[in-house]
Amino acid sequence: QVQLVESGPGLVKPSQTLSLTCTVSGGSITANSYFWSWVRQPPGKGLEWIGYIRNNGNTRYNPSLKSRTSISRDTAKNQFSLQLSSVTPEDTAQYYCARAMMGVEFEFEYWGQGTQVTVSL
Repeated sequence: QVQLVESGPGLVKPSQTLSLTCTVSGGSITANSYFWSWVRQPPGKGLEWIGYIRNNGNTRYNPSLKSRTSISRDTAKNQFSLQLSSVTPEDTAQYYCARAMMGVEFEFEYWGQGTQVTVSL
């Protein structure tokens, strides 16, 4: 059973960089055919895909967030991370990491429990 657990600060100041890590167990992030995503849900709004990193390390980002987003990985720790720069209160959301398979990259089969991030002074 694959498990994903998000971690990181719950409060970030405006203009700073939001940094979250997803720790994966029960499966390797380098295993073939898997895409590891970050998704968020602002209060009262729907889910928004942020980006993913593939098993081979390639990345793809939501065009609306691309200029501020970086997703990286630490294969030794079986973790992948999100950095979102120049945050504003509009980046306040529940942030999730999730896994999908090749061919259905936006149909997530496994999710983390989510972590709340608030952008505020």
